[in-house]
Amino acid sequence: MYPVSLYHHLFILMGVSGSGKSTVANTLAFQLNAAVLDGDFLHPRSNIKKMASGLPLNDDDRRPWLDAINDAAFAMQCTNKISLIVCSALKKSYRNILRSGHSNLVFLYLRGDFNIIKSRLQARKGHFFQPQMLRTQFDILEPPGDEEKDVWSIDIHPSLHDVITITLKTIQEIITKHKISGVE
Repeated sequence: MYPVSLYHHLFILMGVSGSGKSTVANTLAFQLNAAVLDGDFLHPRSNIKKMASGLPLNDDDRRPWLDAINDAAFAMQCTNKISLIVCSALKKSYRNILRSGHSNLVFLYLRGDFNIIKSRLQARKGHFFQPQMLRTQFDILEPPGDEEKDVWSIDIHPSLHDVITITLKTIQEIITKHKISGVE
């Protein structure tokens, strides 16, 4: 392992299920030559079984998952100049767990309303998240406020192609700002 470098950038694509996090991250990973991790793969078996049965996770269920993502983020940025992680990060407290120990972490909040995301979830196949759980996610969602300076909001209402383009430009802008400010 290599030491963490301020030259390395860590982006977490956040938002409720169905907002396009995985699709956007996987497309951008190719375009940016970046490492990508879907945080869903780090859920413990008990969480996956709970979600698959239609039950929402609680804070106690999420804590070991968020800690695992935080550890994976550290490992990823030791060897990758750009790392992308997909994680809902619905509450500020969850984002704070993910931030811990990562001064170069930025959240990209894929923001959309209930109806557009519900229609996307109903069309999706092969995922353990049940569409009826979307209401629960919106109920616990704490949209990032102005005090969270490391969060960039991206509207998902445009076409997928446009959302990917906007997200790519946002990442490039963030990296450029770091270079100009002397971080890189």
